[in-house]
Order: sequence, then C-alpha cells, then structure tokens
Amino acid sequence: MNFLIEAFKPACSISIKFSDGKTRKRVPIKRENGQTLLAPLFRNQENIAGKITIEPHQGKRIEHNGVKVELLGQIEMYLDRGNFYDFTSLVRELDVPGDIYERTTYPFEFSMVEMPYETYNGVNVRLRYVLKVTVSRNYGGSIIEYLNFLVHNYSPPPSINTSIKMEVGIEDCLHIEFEYNKSKYHLKDVIIGKIFFFLVKIKIKNMDIEIRRRESTVTGATNHVETETLAKFELMDGAPVRGESIPVRLFLSPYALTPTHRNINNKFSVKYYLNLVLVDEEGLRYFKQQQITIYRLPLQDT
Repeated sequence: MNFLIEAFKPACSISIKFSDGKTRKRVPIKRENGQTLLAPLFRNQENIAGKITIEPHQGKRIEHNGVKVELLGQIEMYLDRGNFYDFTSLVRELDVPGDIYERTTYPFEFSMVEMPYETYNGVNVRLRYVLKVTVSRNYGGSIIEYLNFLVHNYSPPPSINTSIKMEVGIEDCLHIEFEYNKSKYHLKDVIIGKIFFFLVKIKIKNMDIEIRRRESTVTGATNHVETETLAKFELMDGAPVRGESIPVRLFLSPYALTPTHRNINNKFSVKYYLNLVLVDEEGLRYFKQQQITIYRLPLQDT
C-alpha cells in the first residue's frame, strides 16, 4: 500500500515566493471550498518578482523537458466551468531540458505587468490572476503548481459627481420625490439623501432602501443576469403625511461591495442600484430603481 501511495505522489515539491512577500499587503480571498485565505495584493503595472524552488523527493532525479513560469489573468464562467479565457498571458523560461538532482531555486521577474481588471468572485463568474509553474515531462506527466494573487485598481474621486433626483408617482394617489447627494460612491462612502412626500392618498406601511448588485455574464450566445440584494435599510415604519421629509443616511462600509465593472473583456459586467421599496397595508409593493457607480480609492484594500 505504501508503495502505491509513493507511486502517485509528485516527484518533487514546488514552492513560489514573492521577493517582497514578507512586507506586501495581504487581503482575504475565498476559495472554491469556502475557506478564506490571505493572498498578496498587487495593482496594475507593478513588477512581480520572486523565486521558485523545486526540490526532488527523497533524492529522486527529475528528468524534464524544461521549466517555466506563467503569469495569467483569467476569466472563468461557472456555467462553463474549467474553461478559462486568458486576457493576460506572460511566460518566462526558467530552465532548459535536463535533470534536477537536488533542491534548485530559480529567480523570476515580470516587469510593469498590465493587469487592467480587478480580481472578482461573483455568482456566475470569477476573474483571477495566478502564477503557474510547469515542470514539463514526458513520463509521469508534467508537474504543475499554482499561486493565486489579487489585483485591486484605484480611481481618483470623480471631477463631476451629479446628484440623483427622481419621482415615484401614481396618478391622483401618490407623488414622492427622492434625492441623493451624488451618483458615484467609493467603497467606504455614505449615501445621503431625502425623500419628500407631496401627495399620499394610499396607506403606506413601510419604506426601505436596498443596494442591489446585478451581474451580467455572456457564455456563447447566452446572457445570464443575477441580481443580489446586498443591503436592506428601513427608512420609515408607518404612514407618512403630505409635506413630510424622510432623511436617508446609509453607510456602505459594512457591505461586501466591489467596484462597478463595465463589460470586462466582453465577458461580464457588474452594476449597482439603489432600490426604493414602498409597501402599502394591502401588501402591494412599489419600486423605483436608480443605477449608481462604485469605485475604489487608494488604501481601501480590506
């Protein structure tokens, strides 16, 4: 039995370490099995460098057809699981065909790497960056090791950030106007606004504001849309009267938001909406929805 176990074990161990691994910031990332680990964080056009160590097991000789490291940016659709779409693909050849008899270390560096998109894990899609080390072999199959890392990209505060004004109305029954202070928010921002009641002839029971995320993906000729309600905040409990004004103050930091993603590599988009919901005493629901933009400021890495 031990012989069989040894026969199926990899002939060597591979470790990948970044040159600044001890000082580089790490942020949580959720794996497919639900576990959370800390992964190193990079941003667009950074240098990515480090060392790869290959160590044969129990003094074995590793005969190979070459050793290489790849830096890959990939999009995977969960409805097409296992098929990755590479939008970034860089390679460094580390060794020519030969033999590895003992622990061997290879330095590597990718300079000014174009990483235009943020890491994203959604309902039907994920975007990831990974280092892939391959020891190519004919006999026994190639030996491959992966190391995931994250990319966050930052945006300056927008020079133009207009307020949002909208109306909800039912002829001769209801006229409400709501106003939010701006249309673009950073991840730690606060939504501030007011709801004005100009005409109320229906008995409103309560009013909520929701933050919704809409993820749109394209697989072949098929479009898929998933909408999640990330936050629900009660603005009012009870019937309002004409002329009343309800303040809105909603902090975004407690919620698992990401920046808005627009048509990423023609594969997916992620948009956010503020959804105003009114419920009357008969249980009828009235909605009004407005798209907002979410962006990441520097230092918003957690």
